Parts: sequence; C-alpha cells; structure tokens
Amino acid sequence: MTKHFSIGELRVILLEPSSAQNKLITSKLKLLGISDVLSFELGSQALSSLKTDNSPNLVLSAMYLKDMTGIDLLTQLRNNPDTQDIAFVLISSETQPKVLEPLRQLGACAIIPKPFTSENLDHALCVSLDYLSEDLTLDQDDLDLDMLRVLLVDDSKAARNYMRKVLENLGVRNIKEASNGHEGVQMLEESVFDLLITDYNMPEMDGKELIEFVRQNSWQGNIPILMVSSESDGGRLAGVIQAGVSGICDKPFEPSVVRGLLEKILRDHQP
Repeated sequence: MTKHFSIGELRVILLEPSSAQNKLITSKLKLLGISDVLSFELGSQALSSLKTDNSPNLVLSAMYLKDMTGIDLLTQLRNNPDTQDIAFVLISSETQPKVLEPLRQLGACAIIPKPFTSENLDHALCVSLDYLSEDLTLDQDDLDLDMLRVLLVDDSKAARNYMRKVLENLGVRNIKEASNGHEGVQMLEESVFDLLITDYNMPEMDGKELIEFVRQNSWQGNIPILMVSSESDGGRLAGVIQAGVSGICDKPFEPSVVRGLLEKILRDHQP
C-alpha cells in the first residue's frame, strides 16, 4: 500500500535549548498545521522518549545542545534500526562546511539557517514529507523501477541507508551496496547493473576515480551514473562531469530532485 504523509500527520520532537527559539519554532509549526510537538532541552531526553512515547517521524534540532551536538544525536538515531528512518532537520546558525559535513553524510533531510524564515521551515517540512512518503508515479509510467538493478556506493552506512529509503519510496527494490570504490568495481565486474549511484569523497578510490574506471575499463562502460555528494569545489565537480557522470545531486539531497534526475537519466538511456 502506498504511504503518503500529510503535514498534519507529522509527529515532531523539537530540541532547542533557547526557550524563546523553542516558542517561536513551535508557533510556526502550529501555523503550518503541526500540533503534535514534544519539546526537550537535552538530546538524552529525546532519545529516552523514543522508547516510551508514540514514535515521532521528524526530529527538529539545534546544533549545540547541553549534553550533545545535533551530530551526536543524528548519529545515534541512524545507528539504531528502530530510529534510522526518522526524518531529521537541523536548525542552526552554524555555517562552517566542515562542521555541517557529518550531518550531510548522516542523511539530514535539510539544514535550516538561523534566523530562518517561514519559507525555510516550510521547504524543510516538504522535503521531510517527501522522504517519509512513497511516490510510485515513475513506476506507474513506462519505467519499470521494480526491475531496475542499482549499485549504491558510499563509505557512509548511514548515507546508504538514507539513499536506499529514498529509492525504495520511488519504487526501486533491487539495490546492492558497496562501501568504497574498489568494492564497487568488483561488484560491477561480477554482476549486471542498470544504474550506479556513488558518493564523491571516499577513501581508497573516490567517486571520480570510480567513474573514470567504469567509463574506460568496465564492460558496463555505458551504465548511467548518478553522483550524490556534498562536494562544493567547482573545479572538482567539473572534473566529474568530464569523467562522464550522468547527473549530480547535492547532499542532503531532496527526494523530488532525485526523482527528476532518475527519470531523466533512465529516459536518456532507454533503448
């Protein structure tokens, strides 16, 4: 059965040490139609509530809590099979890319700046709803996603889990995973795939090197390749495009963007 969440069905845990910010965010959530909001100051309180209360499907958190960071909190959520699929949104004045990078790798749905606008919050909630909901419209077209064989390459297990959920919500079921480029090459040599999705920054063999190997040496040299990465260096991304990538998507990536890229890539490679 198709699962589709509306904004009124969101059950939210809000972690914000500032009482003024807590009230502001809560009021904006209510204006958008979300009434089920549990507020905590400590990450440990939120994690404990997950064991007893009606499980939330969205966590909104500041970066710096009294007992942990938003990164620590999301790490614990993603490492627990019971909570790994909860949507997570960071609301923070933190802007340093190196600080925010772990959140992107862990599969945050969105990162909202402080001070934020209602539009910022509304967009993050829409992305969260897309992440939680199924959208099988592509599979109902002439694209048979149920038969699509996908190889997912990323050194972050949490990132792979996040991308797998997004793909499964779009109707993709046949997904294999590799934790680095070398493992991905071996799997490509042993099995047939219809789509390769890879991260950029990986140890041993990065995404660019993987793409170059596939295009130049693999017997599956024509496979569509989607890169999902938080890489912001224009020169490095230009090198990836030159290497032969079919599409590039940012981390944290939005399901609607992935859907559009997936549709374009598959239609461009139809026989």
